[in-house]
Amino acid sequence: MGEQKSHVVGEPPNRRVPLYVRVLAGVVLGIVLGLVFGERKYLFGRIGNAELGRLGLLVVKLLKALAVPLVFFAILDAFVKTDISLKKGARLLVICAVNATVALGIGLSIMNGFTPGRHLSGTVSELYRLGAAPSDAAAQELLAASKKGSLGFLDNLSSYVPRSLVDPFSENSVITVVLLGLLAGLALRRARARRTEGTEQGLTVIEQGIGGVYAILVEALDIVVSIVPIGVLGVVADVVGKAGLRVFESIWIFLVTVLAAMALHSLVYYPLVAWLVGKKPPRVYLGIGADPILTGLSTNSSLATVPVTLKALDRMGVSPASARLAACIGTNLNNDGILLYEAMTAVFLTQAVGMPLGLGGQVTIGLASVMAAAGIAGIPEAGLVVLPLVLGAAGLPDALIATAIPLVMTVDWIIARVRSGVNVMSDMLVAVLLDVGDGEKKSSGAAPDGGGEDVADLLGNAGGSLGGGRDESP
Repeated sequence: MGEQKSHVVGEPPNRRVPLYVRVLAGVVLGIVLGLVFGERKYLFGRIGNAELGRLGLLVVKLLKALAVPLVFFAILDAFVKTDISLKKGARLLVICAVNATVALGIGLSIMNGFTPGRHLSGTVSELYRLGAAPSDAAAQELLAASKKGSLGFLDNLSSYVPRSLVDPFSENSVITVVLLGLLAGLALRRARARRTEGTEQGLTVIEQGIGGVYAILVEALDIVVSIVPIGVLGVVADVVGKAGLRVFESIWIFLVTVLAAMALHSLVYYPLVAWLVGKKPPRVYLGIGADPILTGLSTNSSLATVPVTLKALDRMGVSPASARLAACIGTNLNNDGILLYEAMTAVFLTQAVGMPLGLGGQVTIGLASVMAAAGIAGIPEAGLVVLPLVLGAAGLPDALIATAIPLVMTVDWIIARVRSGVNVMSDMLVAVLLDVGDGEKKSSGAAPDGGGEDVADLLGNAGGSLGGGRDESP
């Protein structure tokens, strides 16, 4: 599932300059343009940093526009290509739901306890007022956004039920789009199970069409992602030209806060649960699992890490069925790294603009983070692609999102590698927990390096399953 041109096992590495290098180059060049020219026009006296900033906003809008249909067709494609038994699927969902709940609990507790966004309080709002709209309009938009998520439970629930099938796509409502995707996917699977001779050909055409549309959307997204550094350059130039470098002074607090939450979740919660529930002590879970963890950190790709993950699980004594279900088929659901990042970033930015969020608003952010991460897993730079959707669910207007994303992206290349490591560790933990109480015969007699027929079979099946690169550039 997803764009795999540079990630598929055995394929030559992508020779393009990595995206994070290009983003950093865009940030540096944008800072230079902002410092040198400020708010003056400099290209034939017609174009300045303000115009470049508007171009950056267009890139963010295009990402957001592509992400919503991509989530929908990714879910449909998953239903077409994946077949999981009801019992195994239910266990997988429960385990992933618990892990996601704990991850969100850790992330939101840290954000609410320390409120790190207050260190940027006023700065992002000032930039938004300077570059996006008159101050009165900005104040009204932020005020309207701050009221989202404060309604009752039934009101919030009814807001996810669309008046028409077009509304969720036009409004970029990721939660509703995911629910529609699940409904359509279940209906498609039931129709396939009941297919008759007269409907078989039509269903086959529909399934092939879903795969084709999904592949086209992935390619389109790949093109847009490739121009993200240009958008970052423009917005950074606009930001620095209007406010100077002070806007970047406190972004390190965001980096430290997010990394601390990821470390607590992956280095404390994961090993503890693997030990107490999965009967895999830390020397096994972290010791044998060190290879895939370090591979995920270094390659910034959990899909490229799948062969190493499967070998490590084999050495841990996890059954091939559980390993394949967690690391290949169910990998879309094991995105604790992405959902932690999305939820914490959204809360951080709402704190930075002085937009208080109650429990309802934070629950909405959590749901949007979980659904967006699960729906778009397997897409290169998934964390970047779904971030505008989650920020939109938090109530932030597009212009403010376009201003904030380049600030976050100055440290995102560090966080992205940690996200990949956390996702790999999530795959391993889910496999270990799926194996608990499983009556299937575990693999035995595996060589120390994990080489064996089971692993070879798993590697052969990995490419056709739901595996995801989740978030990751080459």
